[in-house]
Amino acid sequence: MEEHNRRNALKIGGVLGALGALSAAGSAHARPLWTWSPGGSVAGTGAGVDPRWVWDPEADDLVASLLDRGDVPRVNELLRTWTKNSQSLPDGLPADLREFVEQARALPSWADQAKLDQAYDFTERRGLYLGLLYGMASGMMSTVIPKEARAVYHSYGGANMKDRISKTAKLGYDIGTRNAYRPDGEMIVTCVKTRLVHAGVRHLLPQSPHWNQVAPEDVPISQADIMVTWHSLATTVRQNLVKWQVPIPPVDSEAYLHSWQVTAHMLGVDDEYIPASWDEADAQAKQVLDPVLEPTPEGNNLAQILMNIGPDNGAFSEPLIGAFTRYVLGDRIADWLLIPREPVYDPMLRTFWPPFIAARELGVQFPGAPETYWMFDEFLRQAVLLYLSEGEQISIEIPQGNRPS
Repeated sequence: MEEHNRRNALKIGGVLGALGALSAAGSAHARPLWTWSPGGSVAGTGAGVDPRWVWDPEADDLVASLLDRGDVPRVNELLRTWTKNSQSLPDGLPADLREFVEQARALPSWADQAKLDQAYDFTERRGLYLGLLYGMASGMMSTVIPKEARAVYHSYGGANMKDRISKTAKLGYDIGTRNAYRPDGEMIVTCVKTRLVHAGVRHLLPQSPHWNQVAPEDVPISQADIMVTWHSLATTVRQNLVKWQVPIPPVDSEAYLHSWQVTAHMLGVDDEYIPASWDEADAQAKQVLDPVLEPTPEGNNLAQILMNIGPDNGAFSEPLIGAFTRYVLGDRIADWLLIPREPVYDPMLRTFWPPFIAARELGVQFPGAPETYWMFDEFLRQAVLLYLSEGEQISIEIPQGNRPS
């Protein structure tokens, strides 16, 4: 009860807590005051409270109660059968959870299905680039986001990274499917279940003495932390596509952004923190993502696991993963992660990747090429999920404990 009251006090005292934390935080974790204007958000307005001190009260209180009541094992078992967006919830769920999920599964009023359909069309034509960047840029970048790395490492999922990655990969896969947010899709289910997982981690991780020894915050996974991860995905991917000179018509750019705006909302982020444009996303990322990147022991451990997650051959080989990480994220981050320089792959990527992009983009112009490329890209994406899940259904479930000591 004392822990529950402490968490509520932190939520209620948002602005005051932020001021106090500025003096308590160590210099290594210092970050500029939150100055990004809610006028640049999809809401167009807002209180402007620093999202580092905003969590997800509805989900947090619910999941804390489910854990305290011992309902989580039964809930996880029941929710395994809920896989499609429009599917009725299984019988037997606690009433408070049912009420929450029914509200949480509703798309925002500003969601535009035509843009979401266009986002799939964009993914269909650019699936190879997106898949590579989600893995080699976003995935590896997560290991130098200190709060994220510590939260992952010390939570229950950190003890089985292959399973943990498969669940993260499912979100990246689902957002790129034709029916992601349509009734027969799975993205809404994935987002709502992820939101419940985040709430479980927020309740459990403060009880870990190992996490408490290294974490600068009292409660993990704030809305700022979610947006940091959002930028490591959406913003970072888009920035690399621009750097690679991949042609992106405005209709595709806007649609891709919209798919991630909807995803942020479905993950419980307040609309006033969701950028309304790529310019606003770049500006927010400069404030919340760029300054926090740094190595940690936990992050380096996770990076080594990621480097060795697949069979040591072909596209999954550690040397090639390391070389592509260095190529995409740069020498500074690669050196932080102790990724060795590759005398063959490093210069090969620098020399041949830009011409490969140019040749592939030329090939996309030929009749039938986009469909052919998509078939190949989709095969790779499903093969990765199958390998990570070891052929089992990927089930995103509320944790019941932290990383075993």
